[in-house]
Amino acid sequence: MVAVVLAAGEGRRLRPLTLVRPKPLCPVGGVPLLDLALERAGRAAAACSVNVHHGRAALEDHLAANHPGVHLSVEAEQALGTAGALGKLRDWIGGRGTLVVNADTWAEADLAAFVAGWDGERVRLLVGGQPVFGPRMVVAAALMPWADVAALSPEPSGLYERCWAAADDAGRVEVVGHPGPVVDCGTPAGYLRANLLAADRSAGSIVAPTAQVSGSVERSVIGEEARVAGTVRDSVLWAGVEVAPAELLERAVRAAERVTVLVR
Repeated sequence: MVAVVLAAGEGRRLRPLTLVRPKPLCPVGGVPLLDLALERAGRAAAACSVNVHHGRAALEDHLAANHPGVHLSVEAEQALGTAGALGKLRDWIGGRGTLVVNADTWAEADLAAFVAGWDGERVRLLVGGQPVFGPRMVVAAALMPWADVAALSPEPSGLYERCWAAADDAGRVEVVGHPGPVVDCGTPAGYLRANLLAADRSAGSIVAPTAQVSGSVERSVIGEEARVAGTVRDSVLWAGVEVAPAELLERAVRAAERVTVLVR
């Protein structure tokens, strides 16, 4: 079993946050989404690969510094999509079953349990909510048989269109429901929701050790060296940003000095 963490997307829906840093490096609960995905995948697979395109330089630097054992798949000319990414990795996958995880999907899922008992012949999908197959399902993880991966080519394409829909028609898709939340962090609303869920699991707020808080923090995530003199409620502060003494920041993400996104 190998794992592929998909991290090549542009992050257009998450702008302007993704103008500050690539989407896979946006933190949830103070930890980059990419690190969370690699941690989950690493519990179920012997080797992991990450594909990169948009924000390539920052992602390569982060992986080299924090995950030197991860295989890097560079999509230099264009992003290849979820299916094309696996097609480019066919030689590396080399006949093994493949666990696929989207870096921008947040879910506290036990992927070792999800992998257990897989027959290696059917596509297995872990989805949020009811275990129903369809184009609107939010997928926390997918298991791809080698026979399906071997049929993919390194060209821009999606797994739903190139593989999953036909496999479902043939009765070869197994859908497993995840009992907890599965959050698409590709929009500001989804990204904020994932952070607030992470805060809820930490007694209401997550405050980095180097953050300076003289004001009020309620159900929020405060990054390293952030400074809070005002009031922060249901919000996310990235590293080094500031909330002024008379300021109320509510349901917002402050990513940089001039980048604050309000979620209403």
